[in-house]
Amino acid sequence: MSRPNAKQSNQSMLQNIEQDVSHHLTGSFLPPTPITPLGFRPGSPALLTPSALKALGRFSSDSEGLWSDLKSMRWMRVPASSFKMILYLVMLYFNFRWLQSWNLIPDTWLNPFEPLIFISHRIPDSPPDDPRYQKGYLDLLFIAFYVIVWSFIRQAITLYAFHPLARRCGIKKSAKVDRFGEQGYALTYFSVMSILGLGVMSQSKTWWYQTAHFWLEYPYWQMTPLMKSYYLLHSAYWTQQLLVLALGLEKPRKDFTELVVHHIVTLWLIGWSYLINLTPIGNAVFLSMDASDVFLALSKLCNYLRLEQTKNISFAWFIVVWTYFRHWLNIVMLWSVWTEFDLIPDFAKKWSPKDGVWLVHWMKYQVFIPMFALQIVNLFCALSSTTGLDDERSDDEDDGHEVGKKPLNGHGEAKVSLRQRSQK
Repeated sequence: MSRPNAKQSNQSMLQNIEQDVSHHLTGSFLPPTPITPLGFRPGSPALLTPSALKALGRFSSDSEGLWSDLKSMRWMRVPASSFKMILYLVMLYFNFRWLQSWNLIPDTWLNPFEPLIFISHRIPDSPPDDPRYQKGYLDLLFIAFYVIVWSFIRQAITLYAFHPLARRCGIKKSAKVDRFGEQGYALTYFSVMSILGLGVMSQSKTWWYQTAHFWLEYPYWQMTPLMKSYYLLHSAYWTQQLLVLALGLEKPRKDFTELVVHHIVTLWLIGWSYLINLTPIGNAVFLSMDASDVFLALSKLCNYLRLEQTKNISFAWFIVVWTYFRHWLNIVMLWSVWTEFDLIPDFAKKWSPKDGVWLVHWMKYQVFIPMFALQIVNLFCALSSTTGLDDERSDDEDDGHEVGKKPLNGHGEAKVSLRQRSQK
């Protein structure tokens, strides 16, 4: 029996390396593999540039470990990490209460984790069966905690509810699955907050935009538990949305600038109306935004599912609802600010934070300007929405691979996670 030729043996060894996708030398030696400036083989399917690979790592929902996710802020995209953060804080809250129940900590001590989970600053002399709350610095802790909560809810609903639904409905491209998930979460969030906003307004004299009562009973520094929770939850949601955009935790969008401006104006409205005890007008603005966004999200979902007739009907309803809520009602509120501002009681027409009143004459413009800016943003959004229902993303956002098929990197390897790569 003849011994194998050394050249054939070496060639066989290189062939094995070439076909082993887990080997770090894959694709480097065989003659048919030309060396290009970027190290890519021409014709390889779904090639990803190094910058695209890095971006995919940042946009991934795979955890790199809780501490790593905390440092990189990726916990906002990783539901496992945000859930652990929530769980740890809730456990610390109950642990503190348990220690108090065994008299190991005095009952007079405030549970330091309570302001994170529950609203604070209850007015002491308000009736136990009808409590009232005022604003305070501990509200910032509540907002911070619910930024984490919204991050978890957003990713959990997107990844575990709407992504499987998208695949079941025949959507294959990963980018469209992602967009379907985003709009599914938007539909869920704005539906819930619209109902909550209606509940808040129904308890007020401002029910269905009786705008004179924005001013007649000012200041509104005593809030019902529902009003305060509603306001702070909205604050946490929009803060979370702005952070996701500002930190680049999602794939870039062509309308990035418009979104940032929209979120900043929204937070401006939330912050100022809350600070100066003008919460009823804030509730009215939120409701006008949330109700219209429900139909926008529904129309986009129908578009991804290629339900042409349903999409057209939904989009027609969206145009009607958007025009009424985002434009007509916003104009009604702007008119109220401009013409009814002087209905404020005389004792409240001064800048006196200790008395809870802030509406000196020039505050009319401070209230009017962000609402007018929101109207301008609404016009831009309306123009972009009527041109089509597709989300505006960067042209290079879609890596072209289908769900369930891993994209290939420049060497033809299935892309692995950052953690897996570091362990090799």
